[in-house]
Amino acid sequence: MEIRSTTDQDLDVFVDTLHAAFGRFPEAPAEGGRVRWSALEMDRNLLAVTADGRPVGTAGAYSFELTLPGEILVPAAGVTAVGVLPSHRRQGVLTAMMRRQLTELRARGEFLSVLLASEALIYRRFGYGPATYTQRLTVPRHQAALALPRARGTADAPATGSVELLRRAECGEILEEVYDRYRRAQPGALSRPHRWWALGAGQPPICPAPRYVAVHRDADGVPDGYASYSVSEHNTLTVDETIATDDAVFTALARFLLGHDLVAQVVFKHVAPDHPLRWQLVDFRAGQVSEDTDWLWVRLLDVPRALTARGWFTDGELVLDVDDPFLGEQGRYLLTVRDGKADCVPTDREPDLSLDVSDLGSVYLGGTAPSTLVRAGHIRAHRPGAAALADALFRAERSPHCLHWF
Repeated sequence: MEIRSTTDQDLDVFVDTLHAAFGRFPEAPAEGGRVRWSALEMDRNLLAVTADGRPVGTAGAYSFELTLPGEILVPAAGVTAVGVLPSHRRQGVLTAMMRRQLTELRARGEFLSVLLASEALIYRRFGYGPATYTQRLTVPRHQAALALPRARGTADAPATGSVELLRRAECGEILEEVYDRYRRAQPGALSRPHRWWALGAGQPPICPAPRYVAVHRDADGVPDGYASYSVSEHNTLTVDETIATDDAVFTALARFLLGHDLVAQVVFKHVAPDHPLRWQLVDFRAGQVSEDTDWLWVRLLDVPRALTARGWFTDGELVLDVDDPFLGEQGRYLLTVRDGKADCVPTDREPDLSLDVSDLGSVYLGGTAPSTLVRAGHIRAHRPGAAALADALFRAERSPHCLHWF
């Protein structure tokens, strides 16, 4: 078996092999054809081929920017399109592709990779850990009243501005600009390169599927939030995503959506687990949570570079003993944080925490407390107070959240 890089001429073979791996058929041209895959970067993709030339596996990567705590933007490889034909599973094809891919990412100078896991059991063994989480929130229309804010200066204070209703085809540039402002300040968010918007590659509202878009404008008329939605024949209003530059704008958009006539319920597909929307409902139980799940998984390819790249909000130092069994590596590092910056160097000091690189990926963005993984038996704390200090060090200014599908 050979693992080889792809070229533009391999696009059809790559997409067909990927669909076969998942037991699906490519969409017909009338249904979007290969538009969803038009943003694939073929110079970053891999194809597993048998000795007689038959393709049996695929793995790809996109070039994204990831927002780290401290509003720091760094390049990150978005691993995607990973699949192996059913006839060749459990024969080492996936492992070979993952090892080749990680080697190539390092050769490009990248120190972080991310993915969305189709199955939670697959990717931890390759060094990825769940780092952001999301949930679906369903609100029955007859219980959709929001409470009025009680105090000035609260996060749910009324936004000044207006909401305008547009069709998706009328506001592509607005969506792109507002999303880009949002993702630059949101830890865990990924960039949406211009070519994704231009090609319509991805899920709504990136693709031009029919959608209504509620656009919020500030007092000066500048767009600062939007919500993309559709209403089904069963009178369910489903919100693809709500993007807002602050909580007050989100609340204004939520009021608009929850006040829609002739719908039975409103479904917010992607809400951060700690989002205040449930607390803003007059009836707390009206917010029905479902599909509470992981979203973005993170893999560190260079521990010192990754730890010194993000922002920090508490001073302190920890010795981390990091095991990377998939790549056959182990390193012990002294992490020292002063005035929002970190230094990370190899050390022979006794460790404070011992952990797998996948667990370091989980805590990296601040969305998973190290003490939770200590209690779960994933991380070993070697001295009292080490887990609490790690919690303080790794926290972010706000919970990480990712909406982008890739």
